[in-house]
Amino acid sequence: MPTYRISEAAALLGVSDDTVRRWADAGKLPTIKEPGSRLAIDGRDLAAFAADIAADDGSTGLGAPIVAESARNRFTGIVTRVLRDGVMAQVEIQSGPHRVVSLMSRESADDLGLQPGVLAVAAVKSTNVVIEVPRQPD
Repeated sequence: MPTYRISEAAALLGVSDDTVRRWADAGKLPTIKEPGSRLAIDGRDLAAFAADIAADDGSTGLGAPIVAESARNRFTGIVTRVLRDGVMAQVEIQSGPHRVVSLMSRESADDLGLQPGVLAVAAVKSTNVVIEVPRQPD
């Protein structure tokens, strides 16, 4: 399972590094120690936390009005849920306060290794949502 540095978690949640540290210090967001004594967050814990705060009706403070948009949008976020059946998969990504859902073949979800906690990008064009997985550092 991937882990995320404090700064990476902050970017995914749409808040400052200090906010993530305060949540961790308050016991709201569990952390682990990586080699070298750096704090990190397990991907599954971050996925669950992202879904929880998004359900808190704008508690992240990101309710600014939209002033511009494009025909193609990309939402970097964390996979919070994957439901698979025999042929299809439903993938949910939490990108800051935004929940994005994609329906795709089970084979595609399996090939991408999608599971809660994985970093992914939802590329939205028209009515289709395409899930992309960025290269992970070695």
